Amino acid sequence: MAIWCFFAGVVVASLLLTCALRRYSLARSLIDIPNGRSSHTVPTPRGGGVAIVLSFLIALPFLAHAVDAPLSLVWALTGGGGLIAIVGFLDDHGHIAARWRLLAHFLAAGWALLWLDGLPPINLFGADISLGWLGHALAAFYLVWLLNLYNFMDGIDGIASVEAICTCMGACLIYWLTGNQHLIWMPLLLAMAVLGFLYWNFPPARIFMGDAGSGFLGITLGVLSLQAAWNSPQFLWVWLILLGVFIVDATFTLIRRLLRGDKVYEAHRSHGYQFASRQFGRHLPVTLAIVFINLFWLLPIALGVALLGLDGIIGVALAYLPLIFLALRFHAGELEQ
Repeated sequence: MAIWCFFAGVVVASLLLTCALRRYSLARSLIDIPNGRSSHTVPTPRGGGVAIVLSFLIALPFLAHAVDAPLSLVWALTGGGGLIAIVGFLDDHGHIAARWRLLAHFLAAGWALLWLDGLPPINLFGADISLGWLGHALAAFYLVWLLNLYNFMDGIDGIASVEAICTCMGACLIYWLTGNQHLIWMPLLLAMAVLGFLYWNFPPARIFMGDAGSGFLGITLGVLSLQAAWNSPQFLWVWLILLGVFIVDATFTLIRRLLRGDKVYEAHRSHGYQFASRQFGRHLPVTLAIVFINLFWLLPIALGVALLGLDGIIGVALAYLPLIFLALRFHAGELEQ
């Protein structure tokens, strides 16, 4: 019973911290003013994602002690996520050049991978394959890409929050059904930290997450996916499936913009979800559609990989094909007309 009161306290702490941060942002004029590259039309305070960071990182050591979680995971999450949150916080308050942000991203990824022992063996068509140093390099790019794509995808009300909650709770369900209950606690803690923030971020949002929160979520989800894969290689495919909406939209959009010669580090609003929100005239239908896709398409496929022996690569292909169709349908990566 005490552990569930603990998680309830994390939700309340996140909710109250977000309220305090909203007042702080308003007082400091940390406001996102709508412009030609925005998906919102009302000036809105930003930086609320710091509440997620603080409520998660403060609760983390207490939870780790209570459930006897590996100290290496605590250091990976605290050091990697903390550095990304600090850089994001500074960028929210001013501007940090893209090259310095990218350097910090790789330093954070390297720190996390040092504590995780790098990339675990990959399961390819039933065979576990260790990629050695190449795998560790790929894992660093994986973490950096996840934290950046999460930043890219945090462009309409509630979308980054519901994606994190759906992914974490889906992973928790799979861990429970596969007898890996010891893996449940960290993604559950992250989901609860995001849930308190979501109260203020649900459409119409009263505060935005900001780079500190979105980058922190991206690298934390990546670290949790790699840590789970050390327990079972199939779990990496599970996480890639659960994160499919963000991975497909962000990657598809990036590739199109690269091929067109765009400056990919500049702000834009050419993601599929942004086109969709303009087509529907509101953010809410798109955010709810993300929940629907996660629960009724991606989660069942992830369950198939974890419980029914569906090959991970086949599961990812099956999960991503309709998402690629949706990216095409909603013009992801195209220039605005």
